[in-house]
Order: sequence, then C-alpha cells, then structure tokens
Amino acid sequence: MQIRCALVGMPGSGKSTIGRQLAHRAGVPFIDVDHRLEQHLGMSIRQFFEAEGEARFRDEEAALLAHLAQQPGGRVLSTGGGAVLRPDNRSVLRRFGHVLYLRASAEEIYKRIKHDRSRPLLQVGNPLDKLRELYAQRDPLYRETAHFVIETGRPTVSTLVNMILMQLEMAGGAGDGPGSDAHVAP
Repeated sequence: MQIRCALVGMPGSGKSTIGRQLAHRAGVPFIDVDHRLEQHLGMSIRQFFEAEGEARFRDEEAALLAHLAQQPGGRVLSTGGGAVLRPDNRSVLRRFGHVLYLRASAEEIYKRIKHDRSRPLLQVGNPLDKLRELYAQRDPLYRETAHFVIETGRPTVSTLVNMILMQLEMAGGAGDGPGSDAHVAP
C-alpha cells in the first residue's frame, strides 16, 4: 500500500511527530511543510512573520503546498496549523491525498506547547485564549478539508499511527481524492 496523505490540525496537535512515524512505518518520505518553508525562506517562520507579515507567509505556504501536491508517489505531509485558511489550499490538500485532521482541544494543546516560543501566533499575553480563538476559527475548516478526524487526546503516538494506518488501509491507502469521511476516536 502506497500512502499519500496530509496531516492538518492546530499547532501542537502532533502533526510532525505523528507524521514522521507514519511515514517511517509506511516507508514513504515525510515532508514537514513548515520546515521546508523555513529552508526556502532562509529564516524561521517567526522571523518571516515579523519581517513580512502573515499574508506574505500564507502566499509562500500556498505556493509550496501546490508544488508538493504535484509531486508523484507516496508521502506524508505535515502542514502548518494555518494551511487550511485559504480555500485553494483546502482544495489542493484534498486532491493531494487523504487528509487527516489530528484533533485536540485548545486546553490539550496548551499543555503541550505552553513553553514553545517558536510559534508566532501564540506570542501573546494569554496564549490559551488565543488557542481557543484559533480553534473556533479553524476547527470547521479542518473538518471541511479532512477525510478523517483523528482524536489525539489520550493514545500514544504509536497507537495513533496504527489507527491511521488501519484507517488508510480500509480507505484504499493511495489517497487520490475524497474517500468516505470518517471520525476515528480510540
């Protein structure tokens, strides 16, 4: 089975961690879109946000997603938390392959990333309130984009990867377009 999928979700939902293990287990390349963007931009996302603004960053992100989606073969993409903000990106992701929404509550995410200073949108007075605001804005977009919703609250990374692999296998794995949308909760 050749896996071709993209992971979407809030910052700190586990996209990079789960994506890396999923790609390893499936024997396909793993691409962290944010890391690839930082390499392309020659600076951190936080520095780019400060220098150029979010709109310019979203332009760069959209161009990279479109480019990556055209590449053939199996792969696992880990997207940035805001990748779904643009309708074109949501469409590109759904055409790319199976889209998995790694869902976690704002409170769960806050526990995971409260000391992480590299996330530009969370460098505010009350990061938990900001996470709640982002969640309210983005959750409907993640759900609209995703073929599958994966609850990341309690299971281990290994258990989540196993669940995802089983779900993709049942869906046909290749992920060449919309499948039956499903909600997966352990």
